[in-house]
Amino acid sequence: MKKFPSVILFLFVVIGSVCAARVDTVSIQSQSMTGAIKCVVITPGSYNKEKTEFPVVYLLHGYGGNYSSWIKKAPHVAALSDLYRVIIICPDGGFDSWYWDSPIEKNSRYETHIIREVIPFVDKNYRTVKNRRGRAISGLSMGGQGALYLAFKHQDLFGACGSQSGGVDISPFPNRWGMAAKIGKLADQPEVWEKQTVFNMVHLLIPGSLKIAIDCGLDDFFYSVNQSLHKKLDYYNIPHDYTIRPGKHNWEYWRNSVKYQLLFFYEYFQENKTK
Repeated sequence: MKKFPSVILFLFVVIGSVCAARVDTVSIQSQSMTGAIKCVVITPGSYNKEKTEFPVVYLLHGYGGNYSSWIKKAPHVAALSDLYRVIIICPDGGFDSWYWDSPIEKNSRYETHIIREVIPFVDKNYRTVKNRRGRAISGLSMGGQGALYLAFKHQDLFGACGSQSGGVDISPFPNRWGMAAKIGKLADQPEVWEKQTVFNMVHLLIPGSLKIAIDCGLDDFFYSVNQSLHKKLDYYNIPHDYTIRPGKHNWEYWRNSVKYQLLFFYEYFQENKTK
């Protein structure tokens, strides 16, 4: 377990410099939810200079947010795209989808949208590393849960994943954040809640097959569920990075935490560059 990671000087030097990354908003036609859904695409400044394939990081927003939340609230993610030479994709996850395919709301199928529509769109329209060794996913809060949920279920697509202040065990919060509207009430659908929570998906993992980074603030209301997930991963001998640092459930924390998540993914991409 890590506490108070060291400051990486060159990271802040680059973030403080002129950013050459390009930020675009695209519309992706969704057959799963019938309509065009927006998505932010950040390409590094080197994208048009180097005719090579770039790894991709999918960055998910939290409850109440949308596709533009990251770039509006943490605009330095564009500089991180430059620094680590990665494409960053910020898909839309709806106001309160939790990145599930809802069995109740048929127009809330965000797992299918990201897996079957966003990823193919990105790989078709951008020069990407088109396999799990060049693909990672992270997110904050609802998006932290979503990132681990999608990565654990689709290990054929993602080689690395991360969660920032993620709601990684939903069972302690049966009446919060619109979850019951998406999957039914916990009292009525306990088996559905069991399947939809990341904490109960650890058995899907093979030790060492998926690079995992989890972090959470000490004063976050999701701190205890992150601690529990960390202990369960340890129990199942699943290697993972687990970082706690001072902070609450807010953008001040996430603007800091995303820097270390992107560094974690960069190191993963570098390790797998020649494989």
